[in-house]
Amino acid sequence: MTQLPGLLDTEAIRKDFPILDRLVHDDRKLVYLDNAATSQKPRQVLDALSEYYERYNANVHRGVHVLAEEATALYEGARDKVAAFINAPSRDEVIFTKNASESLNLVANMLGWADEPYRVDSETEIVITEMEHHSNIVPWQLLAQRTGAKLKWFGLTDDGRLDLSNIDEIITERTKIVSFVLVSNILGTVNPVETIIRRAQEVGALVCIDASQAAPHMPLDVQALQADFVAFTGHKMCGPTGIGVLWGRQELLEDLPPFLGGGEMIETVSMHSSTYAPAPHKFEAGTPPIAQAVGLGAAIDYLNSIGMDKILAHEHALTEYAVRRLAEVPDLRIIGPTTAEDRGAAISFTLGDIHPHDVGQVLDEQGIAVRVGHHCARPVCLRYGIPATTRASFYLYSTPAEIDALVDGLEHVRNFFG
Repeated sequence: MTQLPGLLDTEAIRKDFPILDRLVHDDRKLVYLDNAATSQKPRQVLDALSEYYERYNANVHRGVHVLAEEATALYEGARDKVAAFINAPSRDEVIFTKNASESLNLVANMLGWADEPYRVDSETEIVITEMEHHSNIVPWQLLAQRTGAKLKWFGLTDDGRLDLSNIDEIITERTKIVSFVLVSNILGTVNPVETIIRRAQEVGALVCIDASQAAPHMPLDVQALQADFVAFTGHKMCGPTGIGVLWGRQELLEDLPPFLGGGEMIETVSMHSSTYAPAPHKFEAGTPPIAQAVGLGAAIDYLNSIGMDKILAHEHALTEYAVRRLAEVPDLRIIGPTTAEDRGAAISFTLGDIHPHDVGQVLDEQGIAVRVGHHCARPVCLRYGIPATTRASFYLYSTPAEIDALVDGLEHVRNFFG
């Protein structure tokens, strides 16, 4: 068995994840390398969800009976856990959504409906990057179309990094919002947050960070980031689907208008007008994802029990090993940084002229689960002149043996296609 410095005790950790014991295609041991799409869930999270529905299920906040009070305590307790996990100054800055996409759409719509000085209109500019997930492209395109604002973006270098050579031309005095990914889901690139935020602050622009591929893998401190909004999702960090987070600075959440209207987000309602509850409830209309929030809280407990620094070190060692092993595969081209420095644990690649879908299908027959396609980042594929990529992505339970299995599987793919 390959031994690497910095690895976690994956033998013990994997016992917490029932699905990793599965056999697929009758007799193939599952090799799960699709963690950038979604992570697997430990028993601790599964048990928390089951216990919630079996013992505490009720709607939150307004009920006076015991189940409602207990469900409310669990839901708001999850908010406390998220706030501590990201080092938020206040729990009231944590808004629950159904995923990161909804969080980013929430920011875009708040700015489209806002009064000055936050309003995005035909006199202003929106800045994103060419490496964004579609969830951080389409909401801004919609906002630009609706308001007449100009949409601008940073391009990519040949080695998969942001081209910031013209940063003063991209981020100008007219820029109202700069929204970018902390870690790319397709390239694995870790972006230079400080450089971009420093320029945005010089011109008075707001900054929104998509941390969907960062929050599961590394310590996330919103105060140290100095952004105005941070979005991420629960299902990529051992939590259930259907729960996301938007963190926003308190003063912004107080000033900006709500996007969704309905129950819970109001203070008073008449047939003529309504007033709104303070944040975070101002942005959580209707019955929230209660069980999912409880599950996310359990996932945070689980990650904290291991340690985010240790998870980061584990993934760095695996990524370094994977880059080295993949370099041994003939005709394989990594799309993105080719070293483990300043990159996350998702590696996209092409294999000669074999289509990624064919690569993924042959790997699946061997029990190896990877992701194929453009990974909701089609502009990246267009930039590098490729139809799609195969992506392998690792997490706290991934092992060097699984990377070896991937490399052996790719050799089988090459032989299969001659």
